[in-house]
Amino acid sequence: MSTSSAAQTSKSGTMVAPKTAPTKASPTKATAKMHRRSRSGCFTCRLRRKKCDEGRSQCKACKHLGLKCEYKRPMWWSNNEQRKQQKENIKNIIKRTKLTEKTAQIGTSCAETPPGLSHSLPTSATYSEATARTRAPSIDSQHSPVYDFNQPLSHDYYDYHPHIASPPYDTNAHYQPFQSTPYEVDIKTERQMFVNDIPTRRDSTISTFSTYQPPPPQPTLPSFPEDDWINEDIYNTGDMFSGEEGLDLDFFDFSHGNPQASQQALIQVDDCDRPLLDHFIDNVLRLIFPILEVNQHGSARSEVILPALESNRCYLHCCLSVSAIHLKSTRGLQGEQIDNDILRHRCATITELCGALNNDSNHLQILEATLGMIFFQCSVGRPSDALPDVPWHAHFEAATSLVRKLELPHAMIHDNNAQMHPPFNMTLASWIDILGATMLGRSPQFADTYREKNQSGSTSGLCELMGCEDSMMYLISEIACLDALKSANGINDMQLCQLIGSLGKSLDTTEVPPESLTWPYSSTGAIRPRQLSRNMTAIFRVAARIYLCSLVPHASKEDPTMQTLIERFVSILLLIPHGPDGFDRSIVWPLLIAGSQSTSRSIFRQALAGRMASLGEHAEFGSFGRMVRLLQEVWCQSDEADRAGSGQNVHWRDVMQQKGWGFLLI
Repeated sequence: MSTSSAAQTSKSGTMVAPKTAPTKASPTKATAKMHRRSRSGCFTCRLRRKKCDEGRSQCKACKHLGLKCEYKRPMWWSNNEQRKQQKENIKNIIKRTKLTEKTAQIGTSCAETPPGLSHSLPTSATYSEATARTRAPSIDSQHSPVYDFNQPLSHDYYDYHPHIASPPYDTNAHYQPFQSTPYEVDIKTERQMFVNDIPTRRDSTISTFSTYQPPPPQPTLPSFPEDDWINEDIYNTGDMFSGEEGLDLDFFDFSHGNPQASQQALIQVDDCDRPLLDHFIDNVLRLIFPILEVNQHGSARSEVILPALESNRCYLHCCLSVSAIHLKSTRGLQGEQIDNDILRHRCATITELCGALNNDSNHLQILEATLGMIFFQCSVGRPSDALPDVPWHAHFEAATSLVRKLELPHAMIHDNNAQMHPPFNMTLASWIDILGATMLGRSPQFADTYREKNQSGSTSGLCELMGCEDSMMYLISEIACLDALKSANGINDMQLCQLIGSLGKSLDTTEVPPESLTWPYSSTGAIRPRQLSRNMTAIFRVAARIYLCSLVPHASKEDPTMQTLIERFVSILLLIPHGPDGFDRSIVWPLLIAGSQSTSRSIFRQALAGRMASLGEHAEFGSFGRMVRLLQEVWCQSDEADRAGSGQNVHWRDVMQQKGWGFLLI
């Protein structure tokens, strides 16, 4: 852009394109006459809103700052959330590059300057050569000489079968790979006092800066003018989650210590199983605990799954089997190899579990692997997938025995009034226990524990792990107990109605004002975990009311009360983010309960169809896909009964039994 251009200049010195209508002139003439902003610069400079010299294969700005220079349109360019995340990554890389340069300059000047001349001003020769040698990309840059090439590769480099293209699993900005490793910087400062040019005193101090102990702000480490673009409105929001969104990042009592820097390199697997492990970490892991990932970003990966993969062989085989199932269903793989991978690791998991149970040892690791076999299966596979092994509720009986041996329920009750950290495995087992009991028409195994905790008002960590408040889950446990009592004919109709009324009043006490339910994303696009939890609790609350009303003797889905609840459910459903990056897969149980009571004229069916379309192919997998398949069969039978005029209610548990489906829809 020539100096005679008619372009405007801002206060910061950056060029702003003139407001001139574009013409069809050639690119050379347009540049000379109209001075249009170049559209062929690298996407990194365009994101930073900086001038790009369009150098190949790297422009000078990206090479100077150690950034990845991308001329091919990257995946994050078309998504606002990922653009914000990319800006944050670039900001960190630039700051670390500056810090590396500053530290290197200090170290070089101290090393090359004689102690007796340390009071002298540095000359241009002193720093010109040092700066040229010490300018280097940051440790986060792929061009850095200390870049960790052992970190997990993204799916673009993973190819289980060369003829099958890898789908874009990494579009969610919440699940970008961890890029940097912990580092420390030692800065040595020397002072020397001179009297009449004679050295009299010399002091030396060393300051250590660490990623875990950040350097103090100005003036020790001044800000850099080049990073002013970071301070746009989207970053000037103070606390990302606002004042009400404070989270306890040390909430759970995880069974593992702090993970190592590069977990994937420490997990020992055979070469033939390495693609399965990579696929699990890159594509499956983020599907398992989406709410925990929102509440405590990265804890599911670093505190739960990766340490278990490293230390628990039974757990590792379970995850490799789940990875093979996900790989087969999402990429449509067929053949003996993928089927053998599924069964081989599945059998290895069960064999090691049985051996450990017989030896009556390593109870915590066995519980961890058993819960993984039950819960991870809910995130992968199609409804038609059938594994020829033990059903989930048989595995859970073993898990229940282990929970009692470890005295986890007693520990939770004993610490009701203390500042406790719930055991993570007990929280996961409680979630499976409560909702799994409704699948079987039984009382939860630890119903007494939930009842006591509800009375004391203490937490089990269910809200932080799965999104629904603990008190609501305790009430669902009570409704499940009443359902089991009714199924066993252990109560007459009058007593049943009295208990239904009592539980209905308990649900009333958990209601929140309608205005407290709002969209869970802030104006800047950041997720608000507490608001998301309020919305999800409201969804579970309405589903619990529907479940409770279905227990009324001679209840019908045509009742006005039931239809009002369905309409209310759909209105709250609008406040739950949908799509591949949404949370539909976290509300499978409420969708099942509401859908089973919807009629052919109900707005629920239209709402569910819309959310399925938003999910795309993801609607076919995991518990969500199984729930949809079950509801379709329930609707088929119930609509047929309505057309025949029989008025018969079709219960979803009866349909599961007819079809031989042992689904765990949570």
